[in-house]
Amino acid sequence: MSRTPDIQIPDLAGKLAVVTGASDGIGLVIATRLARAGADVVMPVRTPAKGERAAEQVRHGAPGANISTRALDLSSLDSVAALVDTLAAEGRPIGILINNAGVMTPPDRQVTRDGFELQFGTNHLGHFALTLGLLPLLRDGGARVTHQTSVAARSGGIHWDDLNWERSYDGMKAYAQSKIAVGLFARELDARSRQGGWGVTSNLSHPGISPTNLLAAQPAMGRPRETGGRRMIRLLSRVGITGTVDSAALPALQAATDAESRGDRFYGPKRVIGGSPIQQELWPPLTALNEAGRLWDESERLVGARFAVAPAD
Repeated sequence: MSRTPDIQIPDLAGKLAVVTGASDGIGLVIATRLARAGADVVMPVRTPAKGERAAEQVRHGAPGANISTRALDLSSLDSVAALVDTLAAEGRPIGILINNAGVMTPPDRQVTRDGFELQFGTNHLGHFALTLGLLPLLRDGGARVTHQTSVAARSGGIHWDDLNWERSYDGMKAYAQSKIAVGLFARELDARSRQGGWGVTSNLSHPGISPTNLLAAQPAMGRPRETGGRRMIRLLSRVGITGTVDSAALPALQAATDAESRGDRFYGPKRVIGGSPIQQELWPPLTALNEAGRLWDESERLVGARFAVAPAD
């Protein structure tokens, strides 16, 4: 690519933004850009020391910004509930929520603390529970919620007869399912908000292909070294063929902040391998709105009543 793409982010002074997965990679870029635009940014993190180092990087990149971390492990519903309780007690309306965190293709099937397949439980159910738990604060803030999916969601579907991949685990297909679920939840949230008058808009983004840490060495997931695919993407990024981590953050930033962005819309790089962010056509697996409602109901059942949407006053 001949030049590095960028976008203008409007003044976000006075807004509270919550960004998951902000301790490195795309999420760290997103948090920094939001802070530079004046938002107060909460970075929920799984590892406190890593989170504080990331917060210091944001402060360095956005001097004077109001940055704070909170504890969150999306693979634990108890941890999600604790964060919801903390933010609810603080009582500040949330203007932006970017559900960016994720895990990808552990070589062997792993489960969350609640017994869900790791990718479905973390990427979808953890964010589903977090978003529903924060819904009162999101409604108070007239929030925009942006959900980060992946190019893996271009094909595949929801494995309805075995959501947790207990019978025949396939890491990539399970990852695709989790990211399709993210997209269907994004669309159903926007539909229910419009129907119920919640005042929350929900949209969807994908980062394209860039050298993020999803395929880096992660010994806790059974991956002692980075994958060959990540090494190749890193090389292609250096010579300008694929996106960079900075450019990969732009679709989510556009979806979450641009005055022209709307609910139930999909944003990504102009080309899958990179480029300026644009509104895009939904991929076929993300168009199944009948499955979106079914997924919402099943997800509510799986995460339990503590995250259920309260009836309107």
